[in-house]
Amino acid sequence: MLAIVIHGPHDLRIETRETAPLQAGQVLVRIEAGGICGSDLHYYHHGGFGNIRIKQPMILGHEIAGRIAKIGAGVTHLAIGDLVAVNPSQPCGKCEMCLAGLSNHCTDMRFYGSAMRNPHIEGGFRDELVCQASQCFVAKRMDASALALAEPFAVALHAVNQAGSLMGKRVLVTGCGPIGALVVAAARLYGAQDIVATDVVPEPLAVARALGADRTIDMRDRSEALKTVANTVDVMFECSGNERALRSGLEVMRPCGTVVQVGLGGDAALPQSLLVSKELTLRGSFRFRGEFGVAVSLIDSGRAVLDALVTKHFPMRDAVAAFELASDRRAAMKVHLAF
Repeated sequence: MLAIVIHGPHDLRIETRETAPLQAGQVLVRIEAGGICGSDLHYYHHGGFGNIRIKQPMILGHEIAGRIAKIGAGVTHLAIGDLVAVNPSQPCGKCEMCLAGLSNHCTDMRFYGSAMRNPHIEGGFRDELVCQASQCFVAKRMDASALALAEPFAVALHAVNQAGSLMGKRVLVTGCGPIGALVVAAARLYGAQDIVATDVVPEPLAVARALGADRTIDMRDRSEALKTVANTVDVMFECSGNERALRSGLEVMRPCGTVVQVGLGGDAALPQSLLVSKELTLRGSFRFRGEFGVAVSLIDSGRAVLDALVTKHFPMRDAVAAFELASDRRAAMKVHLAF
């Protein structure tokens, strides 16, 4: 098989690798589409993120979809030719967190394209992937590119679930990168009455409007505009990982509102007086659990139309050009690879 392999910062190569033998309970998927994620970009530009660094060459990618090409013994719910989204999350199913229904906090998690373990967990940017049949979710209507959005959409759906009911509520989304834009789409599907989205770059805000935002605010030029919703925001999804975005959002929250922190940033100083006096609930949101299957269903049924998120498709051989474009927030939101 051919795979997209990261060796170090700005050292991305197309290499030939052996396809794993097919075992019972597994399937061979011929990958057709893959989306470049922010974590892939961190590996591409920096060789890792935080304290995590690549220790050996690693196949990137975890937002993937393709067709079933071979089926192992004991697999009965899939057929050759099925179009599937592949869940890149592989919890152990045995630890305390898994048994408590909190599989996204598995203490022995294996996640595609991650250097957190050594040896690393190889990713899905390859033309052939052997995986567990249980990781595959069948779609009937949409193409592979649409299904490759299932993983980031599942992240957004999990964030929305962390907030509780959004029915009839005013929602603020700060940071409209791919996840923030998908949170806008998820909040609209889950009944939010009014969605305000903010960013410091205008181009992502246009995508947020296309996915369901009622109002958008460019915080570079119109930061004062956020005061128009002072004390009226029921739920805030902070998707930028930026301290200033979090603080400005807290200031416009309604008393007893909920703040869901989705973006990963550094340490941030919180205004404790606001949290206390407004009796705000602050929650984190990490990856997803059962939302992956829901994401596939919403996309395949046409209830979640997310095409506006995808900027451009590149063939696998042009992976470097694809990663370069994906790195420019003003030129691209989500860049997809075709395998």
